[in-house]
Amino acid sequence: EICTMKDESKFWQLVKKNTPKIQWTRLESWASYGVPDLLGYHDSCGFFMVELKVQKTTKLHFSPHQRMFHLTRVHRNFILVFEPASRSVKLYPSSAIHDLQLGVARCLALDDWDHIQRLLLAAPLDA
Repeated sequence: EICTMKDESKFWQLVKKNTPKIQWTRLESWASYGVPDLLGYHDSCGFFMVELKVQKTTKLHFSPHQRMFHLTRVHRNFILVFEPASRSVKLYPSSAIHDLQLGVARCLALDDWDHIQRLLLAAPLDA
């Protein structure tokens, strides 16, 4: 099933609400193919990027540009996945993109917004 823009917008609102320590900027995907949806910032860790995905099937789809971005920029970049049916949210490192496409990736955090926010903010500046 195809994810609609409405689904991703709802997910974006959920992210903003549940990660209050992070300053978010939502990026326009048409401006630069493959660039993640969100630019996050906090004084303690600097900038990082997050790709939002709404998952309605067992495997996730990424465009070739998205795959290239995540495979060539594995530090300070993440993929955040929401499953509407179970209301489940999972955080993955960019390096997990291949395993996500195969449906075999292990997440860094599951259904715990405090832990997700800590992991996003914990990535070191010199990673």
